[in-house]
Amino acid sequence: MEEQVRILVVEDDDAINQLLCDIVRKNGYIAQPAFSGTEALLYLQNKDWDMVLLDLMLPGMSGDEILSKIADQSNIPVIIISAKLDQQTKVGMLRTGADDYITKPFDNEEVSARIESHLRRYQRINKFSNKTKLHYKNIEIDSEARTVYVQGEELSFTAREYEILVLLLSSPKKVFTKKNLFESVWKEVFYGDDNTINVHISNIRNKLASINPDEQYIETVWGIGYRLKT
Repeated sequence: MEEQVRILVVEDDDAINQLLCDIVRKNGYIAQPAFSGTEALLYLQNKDWDMVLLDLMLPGMSGDEILSKIADQSNIPVIIISAKLDQQTKVGMLRTGADDYITKPFDNEEVSARIESHLRRYQRINKFSNKTKLHYKNIEIDSEARTVYVQGEELSFTAREYEILVLLLSSPKKVFTKKNLFESVWKEVFYGDDNTINVHISNIRNKLASINPDEQYIETVWGIGYRLKT
């Protein structure tokens, strides 16, 4: 029997938490409510999760701190659901490791669709990496552990960072346009917003450089996109 998908819903407002849990359950998944950052951290430490829906303004421990801990330890998808509307916050959360950002008030169907979309990508990544080992220079993607090693040292990537890296390593000579990357990873129509791709590529480069700052792994092909540097 296939194991059920488990989603942690971290939101301190009772009514919104219940609404998000209802959306999760209507999609056929297990929803676990958490009403503070500290409660969420306990759940994260004691159980495995397939996704986290995360508010930013939480008692006990902020959503920012929770996101940082998740991004450091796992590649599970994290969708921020917050009343904060400013672009700086959104970009900051993407840089920290969020996979998506939904503003309140939200549309139930949109939340449902985004949950489905991210879970499909996450499951596809896991299925792919269970069958394949990828190597490039001193990068190794370990198929069974779903981890990335650089010079033998493990690095943590978010689900989308990981998928972008897998995509690049799967076709090391190919130049990927931003449209290629966005539509392959996000599975949505690309409308020319470069910022999202740029942020994720920057995150990947920074993490790789933290282990080996003397090596350039991803090359910018000006006016086109990105490829692995030969």
